[in-house]
Amino acid sequence: MIIGRKDLVDLPDFGFVNIPAKVDTGAYSSSLHCENIEIVNEDGTIKLTFYIPDYEGKVVKGVKFSTSEFVQKFIKSSTGYKELRYVIKARIIIFGKEYQTEFSLTDRQGMKFPVLIGRKLLQKRFVVDVARTNLSYKSKISSTL
Repeated sequence: MIIGRKDLVDLPDFGFVNIPAKVDTGAYSSSLHCENIEIVNEDGTIKLTFYIPDYEGKVVKGVKFSTSEFVQKFIKSSTGYKELRYVIKARIIIFGKEYQTEFSLTDRQGMKFPVLIGRKLLQKRFVVDVARTNLSYKSKISSTL
């Protein structure tokens, strides 16, 4: 399946639809823009809490999420340095198909796209055509007509 250099995807675990995503063949893993990422102890259970701003990045408070299922991994940042990040598993919908994938949580506030789709999700599923955009979203819209 062909995917363009950017698209609008759904993240059902967080209740977001049509969230802007950049397809990045230079990145191994996918990442998600989050703020106020911290570890908390809730009734004896260690949880990772984080806020995801609305998909346009306009809400300062955002929506708070928490999970006890997370790991920490070293991820190479866009600047080439290894950063220790929290990684969660979440679902993403592209071309109407749901995929379970890993997202590293990071502050992407200075970036245009709150979601970055890396090679781990792309491999053996998609071929990237950098001259095209929003192919999944266009497919979604045409199927509802």
